Amino acid sequence: MRKKRLGDLLAAAELPIVCLEGTQDVEITGVTDDSRKIVPGMLFVAVPGATVDGHRFINDAVAKGCAAVLAFRGYAEKCAVPLMKIADTGRALGYLAAAFFDFPCRRMKMIGITGTNGKTTCTYLLEAMISRAGGIPGVIGTVSVRYKGYETPAALTTPQPVELQQILDQMVEAGVTHVAMEVSSHALAQQRINGVWFDVALFTNISRDHLDFHGNMESYFAEKERLFTSYLKGDGQGVIVLGNGEGQGQQGDDWCDRLNHGLDRGNHVCISCGIGRGLIQAGNFSFDLQGIRAEIVTPEARFVLESPLVGEFNLRNLLGVIGCGMALGYDLQSSCQGVAGVTGVPGRLERVLPDGDTSREGGAVATVLVDYAHTPDALENVLLTLRELKPARLILVFGCGGDRDRGKRPLMGGVAARLADVLLVTSDNPRSEPPQQIMAEIEAGIREEKLTKAKGAQLMQARSVKGYDVIEERAEAIRIAIGGAGAGDVVLISGKGHECYQIIGSRKLFFDDRQQAREQLNIARQAA
Repeated sequence: MRKKRLGDLLAAAELPIVCLEGTQDVEITGVTDDSRKIVPGMLFVAVPGATVDGHRFINDAVAKGCAAVLAFRGYAEKCAVPLMKIADTGRALGYLAAAFFDFPCRRMKMIGITGTNGKTTCTYLLEAMISRAGGIPGVIGTVSVRYKGYETPAALTTPQPVELQQILDQMVEAGVTHVAMEVSSHALAQQRINGVWFDVALFTNISRDHLDFHGNMESYFAEKERLFTSYLKGDGQGVIVLGNGEGQGQQGDDWCDRLNHGLDRGNHVCISCGIGRGLIQAGNFSFDLQGIRAEIVTPEARFVLESPLVGEFNLRNLLGVIGCGMALGYDLQSSCQGVAGVTGVPGRLERVLPDGDTSREGGAVATVLVDYAHTPDALENVLLTLRELKPARLILVFGCGGDRDRGKRPLMGGVAARLADVLLVTSDNPRSEPPQQIMAEIEAGIREEKLTKAKGAQLMQARSVKGYDVIEERAEAIRIAIGGAGAGDVVLISGKGHECYQIIGSRKLFFDDRQQAREQLNIARQAA
């Protein structure tokens, strides 16, 4: 069992302790902020949460055998074990956990990816590129935590501080050499990655999302920027995908340009990537449903990249990851050959086929795709990509999550109305909100575009009519969309992607868009 002397742990974490009551000469067997996980010998860190204050559970932690407690400096109660006080216990938690596990980030190459969209795709691309170059990759992200044959579903895009350090420690023990890690804006704001520093940080893009949490785009950008200003190692490098942010900054540049200029003026090397601009550029590109072909050019080399991924937004993801390859010292050919091996990413424009069909030709049934797009920008990118493929009809099934940024709902409705031929608005993860309210707010944006409302089944039968319907039951919306689509049509089921659940009220129920789509495709194939 791993143990640390309390005094040594505090010294390694370099925390500004303002008060110590009791001895530092006790053995610590672990660190936690959850009193329910206390086992004898642990250090309990009392963190004020959004709904519950950890200081309320100090006595419970002591009763269960914790060896010491870290509390807010204003905590006035007496404690039967050594008690330390500090200005910000939430900030301290990650550093203490990292110190307990001997700072695993220092023993691997760490690549952090932040951005509104594209993070998950980039981790899959990085995983393939690192493997191709002879490294042993580990991945921490929205879909899963995985390394060397081990994989477990992820509860959060970026884990909580103690769990994160445990995962990194396990990766070190397994021989992982490089970690590709999604870093969400929530994780940055909540200081979950304290005690982790990165060799490479990638900024994919920024567009409206999570404003219910951050308040405005400036605050949202500021949190993402901290990955580069606070969490890069001394010799760390930033990688920025240019021309990939929708907002305007104080100087009139878009957000990605702002970050690029800021890093250029700072102490870190910045690698810029873009379509027709940047240190790494893509030119002579083409897109179709079979993938991407583009010439990638750097100051030292050029290489023709062919990838099965679809769309311009994925070309930008590829550029960002190739930029990470440059930062890691990989040559262009090795990086391009590595990323070219990724045939798809779960729930990211993922093709769904009938059972037993591996041809990808589609035959007499529609092309059906499932995607995670849940922001206005992501939805627009996906729909524009599919529009370029010139389908007979572009049919969209989507909704918005409850208890999240309400302002994006009419925006997404407007995007959908402009770019889809048939739009079926449905329930996503309503959580505590009435689904009808969420769908009504989406519908407000659709009405702005003057789209005709009609019964979904009638819209599907009238192949030349554009319009929309509201169908609360997601499975029913998918059934109507696929059942009424035919050869040449593209059906996009958007919003949930890889998720295999639906959150209704406090219940988390099994629901997988891909499974629902496959069942309907089987029926459609039999009827064809």
